[in-house]
Amino acid sequence: MQRALIVIDVQNEYETGGLKIEYPPFAQTLARVGEAMDAAHAAGIPVVVIQHSEPADAPVFAVGSHGWQLHEAVARRPRDHHVEKHQASVLAGTGLADWLRQHGIDTLTIVGYMTQNCDDSTVKQAAHEGFAVEFLSDASGALALANRAGHASAEEVHRVTMVVMQSNFAAVLTTGEWIAAVNSGVAPERDNILVSYRRAHGLA
Repeated sequence: MQRALIVIDVQNEYETGGLKIEYPPFAQTLARVGEAMDAAHAAGIPVVVIQHSEPADAPVFAVGSHGWQLHEAVARRPRDHHVEKHQASVLAGTGLADWLRQHGIDTLTIVGYMTQNCDDSTVKQAAHEGFAVEFLSDASGALALANRAGHASAEEVHRVTMVVMQSNFAAVLTTGEWIAAVNSGVAPERDNILVSYRRAHGLA
């Protein structure tokens, strides 16, 4: 197993801008992101920092704006690669998949924001492209949503996304569990839809 830590869009927009992370609280998840970056660096795991960019007149992530800038907690830490993206998935139109394969990476550990958008789309595309995926549930976060399909709290969005990811696309674990797995060399548990369904109905 050759991991890379993918740090997605840890930008000021999510703390003080137009898309404030609500659950888990931003300060808590930011601390876990920092712990994951430090642990990866200590273990020789490449750290890839992703930065979302929109045109200068966009309402969020406008290039050059304070909200667009990487949060200081990430900007000050060492990284091995930096990628600018314009779509939700970090693998869409960035060339990152080629870089990862050139470096022998077969497992992506995902942290950052937002759970249900850039994180989720990255997890699923990575799984479809043949990477093993790990997702750190306490180093990511969501916000409440309301549209013509309904309303969901930030907690609901985050919790349900975690369950869905674990059921088919990624091994979902806390930062502490991930650091322990890195140190022990034991791969974290992965699941599948059938077992998850049976467990939900008391059949497993």
